[in-house]
Amino acid sequence: MKLRNQLLALFCLLVFIGLGFLYFHTWVVQKPFAIILFVGDGLVPGNLAAARLYEGGADHKLTLESLPNVALLSNHANDFAVPDTPAAASAIATGAKVNNRSVAMNSHGKPLETIVELASKSGRAVGVVTTGALTDASIAAFYAHADKSDDIDGIAAQFADGAKLDVALGGGAHAFTAEANGGHRKDGRDLILEMKQKGRELIRSKADLENAPVFSTADRVGIFATGNLPYSDQIESGSQQPSLSDMVRRAIQFLQVSRGGYLLVVDAALISRAAEQNDGEHTITETIDLDHAVATALKYAGDKALILAVGKSAIGGMTLNGYPLQQDHGVGLLGTNPFGYPAITWATGPNGTPSSNALPPAQAEPSASPNSAAKEPAAFFAPTAINNASDVIGVGIGPGSHALKGFLDNTAIFQIIKSNL
Repeated sequence: MKLRNQLLALFCLLVFIGLGFLYFHTWVVQKPFAIILFVGDGLVPGNLAAARLYEGGADHKLTLESLPNVALLSNHANDFAVPDTPAAASAIATGAKVNNRSVAMNSHGKPLETIVELASKSGRAVGVVTTGALTDASIAAFYAHADKSDDIDGIAAQFADGAKLDVALGGGAHAFTAEANGGHRKDGRDLILEMKQKGRELIRSKADLENAPVFSTADRVGIFATGNLPYSDQIESGSQQPSLSDMVRRAIQFLQVSRGGYLLVVDAALISRAAEQNDGEHTITETIDLDHAVATALKYAGDKALILAVGKSAIGGMTLNGYPLQQDHGVGLLGTNPFGYPAITWATGPNGTPSSNALPPAQAEPSASPNSAAKEPAAFFAPTAINNASDVIGVGIGPGSHALKGFLDNTAIFQIIKSNL
């Protein structure tokens, strides 16, 4: 009798455990271990169509197009209907509208808590990756606070002195180095040396990045260029410059050893740099490079990761014109089309013809070369291409990404991530 009661009790216990396991996996919402956010200027329908055609023709599909959940995002700033990059990035990073040129600061000069700071408080490892400078507003909005986005020295000091980042990979060494040592800092501080003295692991080349041990208690800071990293097609075989996909892959490998999960923010900053200079081919190829990095994240982050890719703002009004054949792709889409028209045109930028309404010569920068202007003309001259009014795209896969549907505001991205921390 005693044995039978013991067996019955064991059976009941196993049934209880089994039902609890079934309930948890069926009805309880589970937080994703990995959350990866990609951001990039110019993620608008026209640019994605151009990238698709360039890479493989009309029937080709980008990795971004395989993500099942899609929304169009409005992106106005607190003070202007058209945001600049700092305001657009800050809205995604904080869930609040800020004034143009502000970095994660409200209109009263108060810092806004960022999603990176919230993730760190929740026990997650956090990382940032950028193809621009680590102090650029487009990525700094996720870890720093500044009234003016051009306060590069102040943003670099915040990065070195207290940013809650387990992994940070990008460019911008000049902002961390004193003028006396070839940098841009006027306060004489060598922030790279200071970070090293505080125990951070400094990574300066692709070889260092690949050879860095996955298991480490030190925060990792990779700075691979004095300014922006080179365009993806300018990274030579055997170069010591990592690609965006290289940095994303290694950042995932570093962060996924955290038992509490992780948040990784990836900024494809070179899309912006190319668009500002009316460089259509690099605007397209850097968008494709972002697409390849998303494919890398899908491969390495696991099936249950939350992966989002979101546009910040639209720059310059690039348009791919004409009637290319269905299979046309690559450089065949560029230059002058068979009808004698430029295949790529811009609304504003340095390839425009200066007019009486343009900026005074003292404020204007030289336009691009005549050959470049002939290939990709802009309707109106500006020293750099101007942001234009356009909803941006948000796409995603994984837990929580089902919220991306219809028309949303870009602050919804913050809420999606916050609810899954």
